[in-house]
Amino acid sequence: MTARILVVDDIPATLKLLEARLLAEYFEVLTATSGPEALKLCQTGKVDVVLLDILMPEMDGFEVCHRLKQDPLTAHIPVVIVTALDQVTDRIRGLEAGADDFLTKPVNDLQLLTRVKSLVRLKMLSDELRLRATTTRNIGIEPLLADTVAGDEESPRVLVVDDDTRAAGEVAGLLSSYVTPSVQPDPQAACFQIAEGNFDCVLVSTGFARFDPLRLCAQLRSLDRTRFVPIILVAEKDEQQRVTRALELGVNDYIVRPLDRQELTARLRTQVRRKRYNDRLRANVTETIAMAVTDGLTGLHNRRYLDSHLETLVERAKAGGRPLSVMITDLDCFKTVNDTYGHDGGDEVLREFAERLRRNVRGIDLACRYGGEEFVVAMPDTDARAAARIGERVRAEIEAAPFAVGPDQVAVRLTVSAGIAALDGTADTAAGLVKRADLALYEAKNGGRNRVVSAAA
Repeated sequence: MTARILVVDDIPATLKLLEARLLAEYFEVLTATSGPEALKLCQTGKVDVVLLDILMPEMDGFEVCHRLKQDPLTAHIPVVIVTALDQVTDRIRGLEAGADDFLTKPVNDLQLLTRVKSLVRLKMLSDELRLRATTTRNIGIEPLLADTVAGDEESPRVLVVDDDTRAAGEVAGLLSSYVTPSVQPDPQAACFQIAEGNFDCVLVSTGFARFDPLRLCAQLRSLDRTRFVPIILVAEKDEQQRVTRALELGVNDYIVRPLDRQELTARLRTQVRRKRYNDRLRANVTETIAMAVTDGLTGLHNRRYLDSHLETLVERAKAGGRPLSVMITDLDCFKTVNDTYGHDGGDEVLREFAERLRRNVRGIDLACRYGGEEFVVAMPDTDARAAARIGERVRAEIEAAPFAVGPDQVAVRLTVSAGIAALDGTADTAAGLVKRADLALYEAKNGGRNRVVSAAA
């Protein structure tokens, strides 16, 4: 696993030691001896993880971490505080500043490298989502990137998995000021509950008498519906090997008993904040993809989607020897609607026409806005005769029911013309199919409008 690690420490010997350990694992290493230098490197260079000392002149590590997490350009970079300070209050202060973990000097090599690798994996996920989201900057992604804690006002859903009633009650009690968690003593039931429950974080105890808790962690990471749910392992002090293995499996964080209320809450807040940030990025990417293939006015798919998907439908129909038809419709004399009622009135008509078209085709049919007042319907497993009946049904409904336009809901009567073409043998193509349907539409228009014409085979 290759990544760029920034080591920040004002002691040259410490810098060299950490650099050597990371280089031995083939990481790319950057170094900084002060807080301002570290901030500049994070803002101008690609940094995947920051290993940050606390006791530095000019600006201490707590301030550096706070500034990194407040800057939209660097808030997504994981920060591990590496320091000689080992008090619980120091860990809490670091976590509250936004740090992802807190390692005490002298650092155990295995612990350091496992933690770095785990955070690099999380960073790669965020980077992929951010990369996909960069194309949406003009439709609202900037506020999303800047608001790294938005949504935290909603109480997180947290599940504690522990078959020890007393221990589970202790965890629930410590979290009571932040959240009221659910408790599940059965690991297998927990797996199903997490898959169905939309949890923001899961705390898994290592204290099961007859079950390996890491097996549950591995199951959660292998299922699509639970792959991105943060997991915090609640471990005993002498379970370093198990913790290391858990991090390798994809567990996000761990906390060691005896538990401290503030530390537990701070670690949970960090995981919830990161999950919600990534969830918002995923939702934004999904919305962007939908916008790219959807017509904003009618909600139907657009021509870009049709051009891609029709190729697939044609190839599938030819491979299976199945019929396929395409219908192109065009509202007759639509220009008069725009001229009389303005473009707002024309938009109302187009939205209503799209809704009527949707009602008159099957779920497996693909209805798209082709452009302007033209719409296309691709109909799998439909020959020319059946497609003509569907076209006639659409034509009759448009003729029979006027469109209500404008604030006064003026009744406007319109008609529609349609051209239909059916797939013609294995040599036919999507482009050929659309062209023949378009020619049939042209014939319907020239023949007096308000009619359905099927292209000659």
